[in-house]
Amino acid sequence: MPSVESFTVAYDAVNEFVTFSEGDTITGTVTLALSKETSVQSLFIKAKGDANVRWSQKSGDHTHTYSAHTRYFKLKEFLIPESASETVLPQGIHVYRFSFQIPPGSMPSFFRGTHGKIVYKLEAKLLRSWRMNSTAEKEIKFVSKCVPNLHSLMSPQVGSTNKKMGFFSKGHVHMDVTVDRIGYAAGETIVVLAKVDNSSSSDMTPKFSLLQKVVYHANGRTKHENTVCHKVADNCIKPKTRKELRCEIKIPSDYMLTIQNCDIISVEYCLKVYLDISFAFDPEILYPVVILPPGLAPGCLSNINVGPYPTGAIGGPSNSDFPPPTMPMGLQSMSPHSGSYGYPGVQSYSAPPPPIYPNNPAVYGGPAGVQTSQPTHMFGSYNNPVPQVPSPYGTPFSSSLSSVLHPPPPPTPPQQFHQPPSALESQPSPSIQSPVPPAYNMLPSAPVMNVDFLSQSDGAPPSYSLLFPDKSDAK
Repeated sequence: MPSVESFTVAYDAVNEFVTFSEGDTITGTVTLALSKETSVQSLFIKAKGDANVRWSQKSGDHTHTYSAHTRYFKLKEFLIPESASETVLPQGIHVYRFSFQIPPGSMPSFFRGTHGKIVYKLEAKLLRSWRMNSTAEKEIKFVSKCVPNLHSLMSPQVGSTNKKMGFFSKGHVHMDVTVDRIGYAAGETIVVLAKVDNSSSSDMTPKFSLLQKVVYHANGRTKHENTVCHKVADNCIKPKTRKELRCEIKIPSDYMLTIQNCDIISVEYCLKVYLDISFAFDPEILYPVVILPPGLAPGCLSNINVGPYPTGAIGGPSNSDFPPPTMPMGLQSMSPHSGSYGYPGVQSYSAPPPPIYPNNPAVYGGPAGVQTSQPTHMFGSYNNPVPQVPSPYGTPFSSSLSSVLHPPPPPTPPQQFHQPPSALESQPSPSIQSPVPPAYNMLPSAPVMNVDFLSQSDGAPPSYSLLFPDKSDAK
């Protein structure tokens, strides 16, 4: 009969959601039940947070494995310290209390995915001589509260799109969409209002999709995982019809939080509103959605006034395709050359507006009062919808390292003037005559004549023999 009947770890909840964040103190107990007197070398407990990524990719006959690991903290506390002599524990139930303080700083929320995970846990270990070690684990539900500009997530998002119909239909369609805000807690509801003006000859169906994108990074490679979390289809809109729509999408309570402060895993969400049109490209608008920890969502901050607070990144270093949301700051135009993982800059007000293509009507929504243009791709076929306020360090598109493709320069016209010689050029320099290659002439030439035939108008013209004497006469 084994001497260890049970070995468990439990912790005390600090809030109604049973979650922990940066700087919180974790207290709890380690319970050891023994069926008989037992000698123990040591008993300790560790609290640690780690992120791991691993996936395999086959290339021909070879299989490559990519992996990465990041450790955020590791704390250790001895409940039975190590000593030269073993500690003898009597039969019965032994309870040991522990206490850890989670370090401050930006750390990502817990996550479990197909190719990676972010896990925070407590691990207790019992060491005995000539026995296998006994281990007890308990995961911690860690949620990051590193959201510097939480008020900006309360901004409504407004966008619109136009589409001119092509070969199989006539007319055009226009859609205006408003989303109540950007940030939500799991369990809250996204409210979408749309106005559709179908001035075409085609039927179309409004659809709403909540998309999740997870990106794993390891060894300079990336692994993408896109998922349609929720999809809603409204009733068909007939030709020459206007219709106002309202759609509510409830975020399930078990959804993973948005993660933008992890170097090897990023989790982002996007709301896609589009019109499903047969035999045509679907006009669509994309909006970022940030899923926040419970109790931290903007909907819970009813006693806080919203003002023009400065915006910034959500969390620490980011690999995100979605930039941090912004407050309404007036009419701004976003550069269409945004980087995939860097936050896009904003053109100055004097910059020309981006081109509009009637056959490519995707428009990307942003906070109210902000008009956006099409950024670079994300989600494979999804785009980055939120404009940015100008960075205090300048926009990357004004740099000499800009990736914008410029047209070739016009040819330089020939100069019609000569520069005066400089002082160095006016000084006499020794002339160095380079050897002149001999000139070759493959045709025989006439001998040089000293007579000006044009001035002898009265005389007879020279004979052929005078111009070309016979070689036999010369001999």
